[in-house]
Amino acid sequence: MRLLLVEDDERVGAALAAVLGKHGFTVTHARNGEQALRALLPGQGAAYGCVLLDLGLPDQDGFEVCSRIRRRTATPVIMVTARADVRSRIHGLNLGADDYVVKPYDIGELLARIHAVARRKTAEDAAALPAAQDPVLQQQQPAAIRLGPVSVELTSRRVTVDGEAVALTRKEFDLLALLAQRPGVVFRREQIISEVWRTSWEGTGRTLEVHVASLRSKLRLPALIETVRGVGYRLVVPAV
Repeated sequence: MRLLLVEDDERVGAALAAVLGKHGFTVTHARNGEQALRALLPGQGAAYGCVLLDLGLPDQDGFEVCSRIRRRTATPVIMVTARADVRSRIHGLNLGADDYVVKPYDIGELLARIHAVARRKTAEDAAALPAAQDPVLQQQQPAAIRLGPVSVELTSRRVTVDGEAVALTRKEFDLLALLAQRPGVVFRREQIISEVWRTSWEGTGRTLEVHVASLRSKLRLPALIETVRGVGYRLVVPAV
């Protein structure tokens, strides 16, 4: 797999690229945001399987780089940064990052996350065309789910609250759609991670919490997704 490593520290970047190379990855090292964006332009070579993005870049903030990457490509982005606060995690995921890893990290954890986002992207790409063309699947799945003021349109992947569209990331929509299809039912954390992230790796649990917090904030309905302590989450239909 080809990786795009966006890291301004030469020593850190070189060391990480060497380790990733030993694990079979082909790494391109970009030292700033503009180099990273140029590397992702069409015609610049083989497609990247994942972008590892530091946030403290010399020419522009990594959040802005992520936003610009997401506007031009669906390539998975993992933010790799020393910013450990929850607000930064939520902001990064809202901009379209697929995962968020805090420095210092174990290299095994980073490798697991790279493989996890790559598997999810492959599964989504493989499933997209048959699902859109199969009339049986379309008949089995309702076009939209209405939950009080919330409407979740499964085919168009559109969400509205009181008729106003709400912009969600891929995983935020997938998480909401999963809970919305069985309102009131408690989904175990492991089940959600398996179905939405397509992995059983325990480290994804923190990402799940961040996505739930982001959904509550974006939908402006904090009680919509209820935390069932020690078990998981369920969707509570709000009163109209």
